[in-house]
Amino acid sequence: MGMDITIHWTFLPHDDPEASLAFYRDTLGFEVRNDVGNGKMRWITVGPAGQPATSIVLHPPAAEPGITEDERRTITEMMAKGTYGRIVLATADLDGTFKQVQTGGAEVVQEPTEQPWGLRDCAFRDPAGNMIRINELG
Repeated sequence: MGMDITIHWTFLPHDDPEASLAFYRDTLGFEVRNDVGNGKMRWITVGPAGQPATSIVLHPPAAEPGITEDERRTITEMMAKGTYGRIVLATADLDGTFKQVQTGGAEVVQEPTEQPWGLRDCAFRDPAGNMIRINELG
């Protein structure tokens, strides 16, 4: 018998909580579920409307306990290159979603494209540099 496991939270770093909040709330239309802390030391939980059991926690990566100064520099460098955090989302209307996200000012990495592995997707970077890929459902 299989286990009943779902994805509840995932974490993405931010280096500007206001810019990240605006992107996930205003551009992607996610609900704000929790907002703790202040300044750059804010943990903001967002998630898609109608899916209360699935959330993204936007967090300050350098605030983790036990991280050395060298590791903080490495994380900052990786975020600047867009190689630290990533997430894949999905939508039934890829073209409409792409236009909405592009209009919201997100950095376009790839326009909607038919991939050789049989799926159609696009890619953006959020304000912290995280790679956001959006797959087309169906």
